[in-house]
This record gives sequence, structure tokens and C-alpha cells, in this order.
Amino acid sequence: MANESILGTSKLVAFVATTNSTRARAFYEGVLGLNLVEDQHPFALVFDANGTMLRVTAVQEHNPAPFTVLGWDVDSIEESVDQLTAAGVEFQRYPGINDGDPKGIWTAPSGARIAWFKDPDGNVLSVTQY
Repeated sequence: MANESILGTSKLVAFVATTNSTRARAFYEGVLGLNLVEDQHPFALVFDANGTMLRVTAVQEHNPAPFTVLGWDVDSIEESVDQLTAAGVEFQRYPGINDGDPKGIWTAPSGARIAWFKDPDGNVLSVTQY
């Protein structure tokens, strides 16, 4: 059995990579609306993601993972997708999963509804309504 006291009560810090901090700041702050806490140029941008620290780390090279690396739990997925689409975000379509929905929203067997999009570095992000 895992010892829950090791990290179970510690705050999580999330990381995502970028090769262009200026472009990443415009996206995470300007499009997604995250609060920039600190610009640690040339190392990282630090955002407050509703109480979770998100460090957008500057890297020389980046090969984005083919799976979701960051996601947000939202109250209304339709409203979130509409707002993000209006802000210029393009939602991803995956054959056989969400390609039949006009907004790109997939309903998982659990009932959760999910839509995926990418940041300027190709990192896969998501919004989910549970």
C-alpha cells in the first residue's frame, strides 16, 4: 500500500514545454485566461491555474506527446468549447471518437464529456465535464 503522507497532502505543480515563450504567453494568458504570476525568462512562465501552479518551461526542442498533458474540469463543456472557439482555438477531431460531433465533444463510457485542443507547441490539452 502506498504511503499517502509522502505527497498526498502536497500541492501539485504542472509542467508543459514550449519552444517559444512569447507565443505560449499569448496563448495561456491571452486565450485561456490564466493569470501570469511570473515571467522567469529565459527559463519558464509561471501561471496560476485556479490554485495549481503551471510552469510553461522553455526548451530548445520539443516533440509533443500524442496524448493529453493538461486538462480542465469545466461546468459546461458546450460553453467552454464555444468560448474557446470564439477565441480562435481549434478543436481536434479523432476518427471514431469525436469526429461525428459538430463541436468535437466525445462522451466517454463513464458519461464524462471531453473535447481536445492543442497549444501553439502542439501539446494536447482538454476540457472535460464530469
